[in-house]
Amino acid sequence: MKTFRAAALILLLTGPAYAQSLPDINIIPETRSKSPEEIEQDKVRDKAYRETLKKIPDGKVSSDPWGDVRSTDAPKAAKAAPAKPRTKTGSTAN
Repeated sequence: MKTFRAAALILLLTGPAYAQSLPDINIIPETRSKSPEEIEQDKVRDKAYRETLKKIPDGKVSSDPWGDVRSTDAPKAAKAAPAKPRTKTGSTAN
């Protein structure tokens, strides 16, 4: 059983190395060059795209949905009453 496990481990580890040595397999096909007509169509399409981007109005400066709810002033810290000294038993001294 140990030899079977060792053989399976060796096969699993050497599989990727063997796959890298195969020169005939090409998963990514070669890119085809574009014809002059296709290049011209791409230029026209890009120009139309840039023109439509110029037509889009600028957005608001702030798009905070909670902007109306929050106040502009910072919250003030509440003044706490000075703590009364406690005795060893935990009761307050009167």
